[in-house]
Amino acid sequence: MKTIITGKNYTPSDKLKDIIEKKFAKLDKYFSDDITANVVTIKEKGGYKVEATINTKGNIFRAETKSSDPYDCVDRCIEKLSTQMSKFKSKLQKKYKGQKDFGFETLPEYDEAPEEINVVRVKKFQLEPMTQEEAIMQMEMLNHSFFVYLNMETDSVNVVYKRNDGGYGILETTY
Repeated sequence: MKTIITGKNYTPSDKLKDIIEKKFAKLDKYFSDDITANVVTIKEKGGYKVEATINTKGNIFRAETKSSDPYDCVDRCIEKLSTQMSKFKSKLQKKYKGQKDFGFETLPEYDEAPEEINVVRVKKFQLEPMTQEEAIMQMEMLNHSFFVYLNMETDSVNVVYKRNDGGYGILETTY
């Protein structure tokens, strides 16, 4: 697995980068060599934040932690990622049966029984072609945190969502 480390609002020390690479190397046994882990260390008011994303073929593992110590953030990110992989081990094994990209036999068993996924409501609606601005306005009028629409400029399904920082994000689909 290849680890890409970036810093936001500061430059992480070489020592921190080495620790991140060593910790993420422990996850190597679960994936093939062509998998990439993106780790972003962010210096914020009152501490640090570490965001880690591992993109695999068909799945994304993501963890985000905050602490006053960046090394603690890295440890907790690794723990969260390992827990995610262990928790969904049996479902992932079924999905990727026979593929060499994943090494599930080395994953530890998750202590608790995995939560059963229970869909409690299915909602159907007509996609309306609109611009990003119209979609944001519609989302705000509905007082929702996200809104699915057909982008009239790209003719693709998009999702607009409200971010924690007060801004907006757009998810664009590709085929």
